[in-house]
Parts: sequence; structure tokens; C-alpha cells
Amino acid sequence: MSALPERPRPKRSDGEQSRERLLRAALRLFADHGYSKTSTRAIAEAAQTNIASISYYFGDKAGLYRAAFFEPFGSPEADIARYSDPSMSLTEALHGLYATFLEPLAEGELVRLGMKLRFREMLEQTGLLADEINESIQPQFDAILVVLGRHVGAPEPDDDLRRLAVCVTALGVNLFVTDDVYEVVAPSLKFHPDATALWAERLVMFGEAMVLAEARRRAGSTVQPPVKAKKK
Repeated sequence: MSALPERPRPKRSDGEQSRERLLRAALRLFADHGYSKTSTRAIAEAAQTNIASISYYFGDKAGLYRAAFFEPFGSPEADIARYSDPSMSLTEALHGLYATFLEPLAEGELVRLGMKLRFREMLEQTGLLADEINESIQPQFDAILVVLGRHVGAPEPDDDLRRLAVCVTALGVNLFVTDDVYEVVAPSLKFHPDATALWAERLVMFGEAMVLAEARRRAGSTVQPPVKAKKK
């Protein structure tokens, strides 16, 4: 089976242990209770440190929340580099793309809580979601459009290419959204000894099928519009 390329790890300081404890405690509490319902006192108590440490390391509660939101993940630039090289085949590009989705699932509680926090942010927005879209999601989506356009013969993005990009990336996103569900309803998908390698192989296969279908559609005759039902 094809091995996943290694994910570039975010550079972390091995400095003050209290900062790391604060970050982990904040991540868990923010993910479980949300920003507004999590107090700095509760975070400090969970981290077994004093409230003043939050100001020292993060400035304030908002700064700590931002750190907890972004630090568990690498930079979008590093992720984009894993699938955007023009010399890559479609298979290589898709392996790099899906590795950015799969590897966090195997990296432990810190990244899992980071994903949980992102889902909570979608429901209880503080403003970081807009930053996430502008600074990470949009650049990556644009890069994926370039990659897919190269392989379906679309020099410029159009709505069909955007639809394809949404479908291709949805295969990876879905694993995050449904991870807890499939852990119950289909545990073998998660706990199989080769689960990550199998997912990587299948996602690439399914992704290639979608790209090939779109390439064939574009190479064929003009797509006919849906037939409208006749009025009785």
C-alpha cells in the first residue's frame, strides 16, 4: 500500500511548560464549552497555573483562544506545497492532498480537539472563522483549482471546476465530520491496523475517478441541459 508522505509539523517551542499546559487546557475547555462559556480562571485551574500566566504568554483570553485555534495545525503554505507542484501526477497530488486530511486524525488528542473547536466555531462564531477562510481555506481551495484544472484541461476556473474541487475535498473533510460517528457505526474503518493506509489508497482512487469523469465530460460533446417535464 502507498505510504502517506510525512506531514510537516508545526514548529513548536520547547520553552515554558506552563504555556503548553495552558494551551492544552484551553483547547479542551474551548472545544467542550465554547469561547463565551470558558473562563480564564477555569483554564488556569485546569492547567495548574495562575491567571497571570495567560496574560504573560497570550496577552488575554482572545489571544489564548487564537493560539488554541491555530497552533495545532501547520501553515496552509506547507499543506499547499504537498500537492501543488506542477510536476506531480494526479495520483501524487491527490496523495498529498488527502494526507493533509488523514494525518491529523492519527496525531493524537491535540489535533482532534483542534478540529472539534473548529466545528464549534462554525456554530458560535467569534470572528476566527473568517480569518480561517481568508488565510487558509481560500488559498488552499484556489491551489486545488489549479491542480484540478491542469488535469481536466481547464486553463481557468469555472463553476464546474469549483464543483469538482468541492467534491474532491469533501472526501477528506467528511472524515473529520463523521469520525466520531463511524467510530460507532463502522469501527473497523477506524481501528483496522492499516486504516490510514487504506483510506489514503481509496480516497485517491475515488478522487481520481471524479477527476477522470469531469475530464471526459469536458472532452465530449456539449452537455445537454436537463429535459424539462412537459406541462399537462
